[in-house]
Amino acid sequence: MSKRARALFLGLFSPMILCLVAGGAIAEEATWNSLNMPEGVTEVSQAAYDIHMIMIWICTVIGVAVFGFMFYVMFAHRKSKGVTPANFHENLTVEILWTIVPALILIVMAVPATTALLKVYDTENPDIDIKVTGYQWKWQYEYIGEGVKFMSELRTPQDEIYGRAPKGEHYLREVTEPLVIPTNKKVRFLITGNDVIHSWWVPDFAVKRDAIPGLFTAAWAKTDQAGIYVGECTELCGKGHAFMPIVVEVKEEAEYDQWLAAKKEEAVIYQSTIGKEWTDAELMAKGESVYAISCAGCHQAKGEGIPGVFPGLVDSSIVTGPVEDHIGILINGVAGSAMQSFADQLSEVDIAAVIHYKRNSWGNEMGDTVQPIDILNYKQTQ
Repeated sequence: MSKRARALFLGLFSPMILCLVAGGAIAEEATWNSLNMPEGVTEVSQAAYDIHMIMIWICTVIGVAVFGFMFYVMFAHRKSKGVTPANFHENLTVEILWTIVPALILIVMAVPATTALLKVYDTENPDIDIKVTGYQWKWQYEYIGEGVKFMSELRTPQDEIYGRAPKGEHYLREVTEPLVIPTNKKVRFLITGNDVIHSWWVPDFAVKRDAIPGLFTAAWAKTDQAGIYVGECTELCGKGHAFMPIVVEVKEEAEYDQWLAAKKEEAVIYQSTIGKEWTDAELMAKGESVYAISCAGCHQAKGEGIPGVFPGLVDSSIVTGPVEDHIGILINGVAGSAMQSFADQLSEVDIAAVIHYKRNSWGNEMGDTVQPIDILNYKQTQ
C-alpha cells in the first residue's frame, strides 16, 4: 500500500477506531436503549419514536450506499492502477437522478412524519381536561369541571440546595403534590403561564409545550402504564428555573377515582376552615411549612433575605407594619419586582398562616393574629 493510500486510510478510519476503543468502557454500562431515543409510554411518544427510527434507518442506508460507492470508486479507479480520469463537464442523466431520487426519498419520509404530527396535535375529544399554569417557580394544576386545583412546588429542602446537607435521592426532582392522571384515559393539558414564559416538558409523554401568559397551548397523553414520570421546565424563566420540576403520577382508573374523590372532599373541608378561629400554635405550625416551600427560596430560611436581590424580613417595615398592608403585598404582589401575587397560588388559610408566622418569628414579635377570614374579607374588597 502506498504512503498516500495509508494516509487516506488512517485519516478516514482512525477517528472511528478511536471512538470504538474509547466507547468500550461506556458500552459496558450503557445498553443500546439507554443511548437511543426513549420510547416513552404514550401513543404520542411511540409515534415520535417510530418516526425517529424510520429516519435513522433511511439515513443509515443512504450513508452506507453513498460512502460505499465513494470508497469503491476511490479504490477501483485509483491512479496506481493506471486509470485515466474522465474529463467531462456535465451529465444530464446524473443530474436528473440526483434530483429525482432525493425528491422521492423526501416524499417517502413525509408520509410517516405527517401521520405522526397529526397524532401529536389531535387534542380533540379528551376524557379529562387539566389546566396547567406556570408560575415563578412552580406549577398549578386545575382539573376542569371537578373543583380540584392545587400548586405543585419543589420539595427539596433549602439545606440540600445550598450544600448544608447531603443531596437526597430525588434532589430537585421531588414536589409537594404531583399531577395525577388515570390510565387508559385521554388527558388534554391546557397550558399557559402567569408571569413569564415557561415550558412544560415530560419526556416519557413526548409532551413539550410553552406556557405563555395570555395564551393557551394544548397537548395530550394517554397511557396504560401506571407509574411516576418526571419532567421539568425547559424555558429559561428566571433564577429559580432549575427548581420547578414536574412529577406526574399515573394511577390505575379505580385508584385515580379514589384519589379524585379524596381531593374533592379535601376541598369541602378546606372551605369549612376559612371561618374557623385558628390558634396561635396552629397558625405558626402551618405558616412555617408554607414559608419553607413558598418563601424561603427568596427570603431564605430565617428571613435574612439576599442583600441586593431579595429583602430580608427581620424587622422589615412590611412585616412590622399594618397587617392590612402585609396582606396586600401577598395578594397583589409588587409591580416591577420579583414579588408576585399569591392570591391564586396559596389558599386563604396558607396566606393567613404564613403572614402570621412571619410577623411572629425571628424576633418580629408583633403579637397580632391573622385569620383566614381576614384574607377572604380583604379579597372581597378588591
